Amino acid sequence: MFDRENENYIYEVVSNNMKRIRKEKGLIQAQVAERMSYSTQFISNIESKNHQTFSLGTLWRFAIVMDVDINELFIKENK
Repeated sequence: MFDRENENYIYEVVSNNMKRIRKEKGLIQAQVAERMSYSTQFISNIESKNHQTFSLGTLWRFAIVMDVDINELFIKENK
């Protein structure tokens, strides 16, 4: 877990939310990748602990294809 002062913090929050939303929708990475016109490897990298960087356009596209408000991607879950 990254500290809020580390720029990787937001990537971790967003990637965790993307993975959670994908699973809640009952989809595998390949299905999300196909819907977004990205590679499965790119989606895998976003969801991994490598914290692949991604653009706002990627987040927008994810929100559209998953039918969620983009703001949901930035909410930190308390665990």
